[in-house]
Formats: sequence, C-alpha cells, structure tokens
Amino acid sequence: MAKRMILMLAITATLIGALGFAKFRQIQEAMAQAAAFQPPPEAVTTIVAKQSKWPDTLSAIGTIAAVQGVTVSADLPGIVERIDFESGASVLAGDILVQLDTKQEQAQLAAVESDRDLARLNFERLKDLVQEGAISRADYDRAAAEQRQTEAKVGEVRAAIARKTIRAPFSGILGIRQVNLGQYLSAGNAVVPLQSLDPIYVNFSVPQQDAERTPVGRNVRITTADSTDLEFAGQVTAINSVVDEVTRNVQVQATLANPQNKLRPGMFVQTEVDLGMSRPIVPLPASAINYAPYGDSVFIVADLQDQNGQTYRGVRQQVVKLGPSRGDQISIVSGVKSGEEVVTSGVFKLRNGAAVLVNNKNQPSNNPAPKPENN
Repeated sequence: MAKRMILMLAITATLIGALGFAKFRQIQEAMAQAAAFQPPPEAVTTIVAKQSKWPDTLSAIGTIAAVQGVTVSADLPGIVERIDFESGASVLAGDILVQLDTKQEQAQLAAVESDRDLARLNFERLKDLVQEGAISRADYDRAAAEQRQTEAKVGEVRAAIARKTIRAPFSGILGIRQVNLGQYLSAGNAVVPLQSLDPIYVNFSVPQQDAERTPVGRNVRITTADSTDLEFAGQVTAINSVVDEVTRNVQVQATLANPQNKLRPGMFVQTEVDLGMSRPIVPLPASAINYAPYGDSVFIVADLQDQNGQTYRGVRQQVVKLGPSRGDQISIVSGVKSGEEVVTSGVFKLRNGAAVLVNNKNQPSNNPAPKPENN
C-alpha cells in the first residue's frame, strides 16, 4: 500500500513538472514574440526643410493709447443750458461743447461794469484837478487804484462767464455724452471723453536685454488681432527710463499715423520691431512643432535600424529653438538642417524611433501670408 502511494505521488509530480515546463516554454515564446513585435507604421506628412532668410524682428503685444486724451469736465458749477455736440462726433480745438447758465454772472457783470465806468469818470476828473493842484496826490492815487480795482472785477466776472462755456481743448473724436439738458453740474463733473486719434501711440514691452536693440527711430509694424486684417507702420519714439521690477521689461512707445481712425485707445495689437538685419532660419508649418514644457521639438524622418539590424523608415525627435512666426509658418533658429525631412502632421501620435509611412497627398497649410491671416 505504501509503495502504491509513493508511485502515485511520483507520477503526479512528474505530470505537474511536465505541464509547468511546457507552460514556461509557452510564456518564453510569447515574451520573445512580444519583444520582436513591431507596431504598424504611423501615417504622416512631411516636408523637406529649406533654409531661408527672414528679417530679424522682435514681436510683442501692444496697447493703443491716444497722444492726447481727456475726459472734458465742468470747471465751475452750473446748470446745463445748451449742448452743442453729438456723441462720437469729430471736433476742433475751441469748439463749444456745453454752455452752462450764466444769468447770475451776467447780472454781476452789469453791476461791476457800472462801478468801473463810474470809477473811470472819477479818475478822469481828478486827473485834471491834481494837475491844477486842487487836490492832493494821495486822493489822485486812491482814485487810480479804485479804477484799476473795478477793471479787475470786470475781468474776473468775464472769466467766470467764459469758464462756464465748456470747449474742446484740442481736436479729436468725442465719446459718449455724459450730461443732459437742465442737469446741474458740480465742478469736476464729467461731460464727455475726448481722444486725439491721429497720430496715435502704441505702447509695448520688451525684455531688458532687448532694450538696446529697439532704439528711437526703429521701424515698427502693427497689425490688429481681429479679422479686419489692418496693418500700420510707425517708428519708435520713446523708451522708458526705468525697468519694471516685476517683469524686468522695458516699456517702448511708437507713434504711427491713423488717418481713418481705425485704431482706438485700449485696443490690443501685434507689434513687430524691425531690428535692421536678417538671419538664416528654416521655416516650417506650425503643425510640425511638438510643444512641451521641457522643450519644443520636431520629428525628423530617417533610415533607422531595429533590434535585429533591419532598416526601416522611422523618426527621431529633435529639440529645436523657435523664432518668430509668419502666417502659417514658424521659423526654426536651430535644430533643423536644410535638406532634412520633417514631419508636418501627426506629431501627436509619434515617439522617438517610431516607424512612419509618408503620405503627402494632403499637406497642412504652409502659407506665410494666408487670407484670412488667422486661419
């Protein structure tokens, strides 16, 4: 009985060992097949890199500001008697905008003019008497002072009347009216915004290390960020004397013509400063760039070898340094050489060493000046 039990255990152990060994071999073969498995190539489009020369420029986001801009306000308190402008109208320097009620000042003016006329007559009489010695010189001087004092009071009242006539301080475009007929205005109450729009300023900031590259006189190209496709040209006219302690940027101001008043204060625009030179770059479609926090890169198609020494068409990831963009293109300052084949679409599904299948039947847009520009 014991021998039979031992024999059964030996046979069972042999069977289990044989099954385990067979399973081990199957797992080894599966792992070898998995290691040797090559995923199918990814379909991509490519372009052959070519060197070009672009003008060396410095781009920044700018803000439009008026050369002269104020909110016209009341100088003295009073009731609005007449409004002589429409919201959004163009005005010239000196044009009347609002007339305040001056009835009280006109009455005061009549009274002080009467006092002035009387003082003038008294002064003329005393002038003859002092020459004849009929009065003292002190009486004559007192009359002269009274005459000058009344003249000053007349001038004071006339100035108050003039200050109640609110005029445009300079030529420009009015904003939206902020007063109504019959309204009482206190001193300093707003009447209407007024902006001088031609010429106009654009303010933008550049890094402190680039401040010396944007001296006064540099040409500046300004484009709007909307779909109107407007473009303006101007020149750098001022550079701030201090560096912002937070951003370490320097504010630069350019002046440009705005004859049709297309640019308005507060608008955001794209500014491009011409640095007066050109540098060699490689322009590529923007879709070719793989953006990442650790560095931007592109995928270059080349003949690679797998683990078995077999050659296949694959990609290698190349870190690049980007320059300014133009339309659908972005410039590569370094990292790509002329003649290299660069992937232009499908970069999101690639990795270093991945096999690719090039199909250039449908290429991504690669126009340096597309219409519209923001497509």
